[in-house]
Amino acid sequence: MSTLHEKLRELTENNLWWTWHPRVRAIFRDIDFELFLSSHENPLVFLRRIDPARLEQRAMDVDAPARIDRSLRQLRAHLTRDRVWGQLNAGALGARPVAYFCMEFGIHESLPIYSGGLGILAGDHLKSAAHVGVPMVGVGMLYHQGYTSQVLNKEFWQEDVVEPFQVEDLPVRPAIGKDGKPTRVSVELPGRTVFAKVLEAKVGTVRLLLLDTRDPENSEADQALGARLYGGDQRTRIQQELILGVGGHRALRALGITPGVIHLNEGHCAFAMLELARHRVQDDGHEPQRAIREAGSTTVFTTHTPVEAGHDRFPADLAAEHLGFLANGIGLALDDVLGLGRVNPKDHGAPFLPTVLALKLARRTNGVSALHGQVSRAMWQVLWPDRTEDEVPIGHVTNGVHLMSWMSLELDQLLRGHFGQNWARHQSNPELWARIEDIDPNEIWELKRIMKARMLRFVDQRSAKTHERLGREPAPPLDPDALTIGFSRRFVPYKRPDLLFRDPDRLAKIVNGKNPVNLLFAGRAHPADHPGKSIIQRVANWAEDPRFKNRVAFVENYNIRVGRTLYQGVDAWLNNPRRPLEACGTSGMKVVMNGGLHVSILDGWWAECFDGKNGFAIGTTETPAREDEQDARDAEALYRLLEEEIVPLYYDRDKRGIPRRWVRRVQRSMRTLAWRFSADRMMKDYVEELYVPAALGSSKRMTAP
Repeated sequence: MSTLHEKLRELTENNLWWTWHPRVRAIFRDIDFELFLSSHENPLVFLRRIDPARLEQRAMDVDAPARIDRSLRQLRAHLTRDRVWGQLNAGALGARPVAYFCMEFGIHESLPIYSGGLGILAGDHLKSAAHVGVPMVGVGMLYHQGYTSQVLNKEFWQEDVVEPFQVEDLPVRPAIGKDGKPTRVSVELPGRTVFAKVLEAKVGTVRLLLLDTRDPENSEADQALGARLYGGDQRTRIQQELILGVGGHRALRALGITPGVIHLNEGHCAFAMLELARHRVQDDGHEPQRAIREAGSTTVFTTHTPVEAGHDRFPADLAAEHLGFLANGIGLALDDVLGLGRVNPKDHGAPFLPTVLALKLARRTNGVSALHGQVSRAMWQVLWPDRTEDEVPIGHVTNGVHLMSWMSLELDQLLRGHFGQNWARHQSNPELWARIEDIDPNEIWELKRIMKARMLRFVDQRSAKTHERLGREPAPPLDPDALTIGFSRRFVPYKRPDLLFRDPDRLAKIVNGKNPVNLLFAGRAHPADHPGKSIIQRVANWAEDPRFKNRVAFVENYNIRVGRTLYQGVDAWLNNPRRPLEACGTSGMKVVMNGGLHVSILDGWWAECFDGKNGFAIGTTETPAREDEQDARDAEALYRLLEEEIVPLYYDRDKRGIPRRWVRRVQRSMRTLAWRFSADRMMKDYVEELYVPAALGSSKRMTAP
């Protein structure tokens, strides 16, 4: 094997650091673009498939050796840093790190153990912890069949295709325990014990532990428990959550990791607290109630959804069947443990909610935006009937996004030229971003045209492949000079992906007018979500309507790569959920980081930062009680916003064809929003407001600001 091949493996095999360094990804693209794409941008698959002679020749053609050496130096420097924010501000976590539990982690498209926003946020959380130097260990599951790939059939109905992957193709390896052997853990399930191998990936300086149920001692059915993310019925779901929470905590102990803080990212992970309490009783000799209190005192719980259907509800008999071993281990009556997950503990037939378990036990709970914190306090006041809504102990930390995972290489180069080569180290500093308004608008506009052209080529190619597979006439290319608006996220009714088509004739006049508009859609529905799939079908059919044939496109098989491509290229981003059902919504943040403008309902993060000049707001904060009235009112507001403000502003050009007022709004958007909604700022908020107080044993619950 050549030295070049070995260096590329060293750069990508043992650490996922490369996933947020576009210059590393560019090396593989430059060597063989088509092979890298067909390998799902997975360097290990790429290196296995490429002919060694071609690798050597192409590497020399694109000056890869020097680029690889530079990237290796940067990786090694990252792993050995000793002057980082976390050392000064998170010292209490140095010996006892944060254990961050999540059902899914979206690090990169080549590691398909995520479905959507929750996993993408979790991936950004780990990357930011590595960037600012916060001691953290991620805990999740390795789904050997991943999630699913989206394929549209001839009727444009979403079909969900399972694409298993080989562990050998992933940058994971067995986690070695204190005994020097690969670690495995066991979890008691009804009538048997299930085993899970513990695998480990490195996300910069952060360890990510992934539980794999393909253990030879498991039955075929138990090996399949970890096959798919969010797959199966309620029995499968509760068993997956037990493996994650209980098995994940046991994996930490087996590896000699004693967390100072347990961070539960959504209710799926709540059983980790019961396992921690069981451990304190069984191994430390504490009495049950003290063990329960102590488990909660070091736990941070982040709730993500104000939608009732987003919270698991397990029937009482199913929960009783599965939680007996934890109740016995803690030394409590089973009904007492079940009562911790019931809204009314005395309602013995009520379902068990892991979210309720987490809300009751965790000392610190937060929503993911200011408005979501407010909505969550109202939603869960029932658990604290003696308190006013404002006194409900749920605060908020507004989400942020890992800037370098989503920003285009071209924009990074522009900022390096104006802000300095190490600008990203200071990305959460507002004074740095104030300098964006000193950049000549011509530079930003020219750069945006390049990014947009690349995105439209991608969209046209994807669209052509879909049409060819379905035996349909190819769609005409989208106009590269037209205002281009994107919408890309999970398709679910409350997000209203088809709100724009409420009055198709009016929309047709807007997009086909003297100043034309392109509309790009991408996204998928949960495999069991038929209403969501129906919306996809409607939008895809609208794209084929003669009125929209060359103005609207639906991009098939939404994943991280599709999202990243759209975020970087669009002029504006559309977000129109029913207020107040969007907890945060981070996709618009990624667009802002790439010189696009956010067009949104005043919900989630947008409700706390829109200043009238850094993007566009659809409607007002006044929300009618009836959904149909809300939809009608918001659609009218959106049409008027497009007709009277957005389209005219974009096409208001100077003598050189530059939309200076549009670009100035882009600059204001980046100045006021980019620093504030970076994952670095989010991570620092978690450390100062939640992690350090939890690690130091503060008994104070988080409350509304």
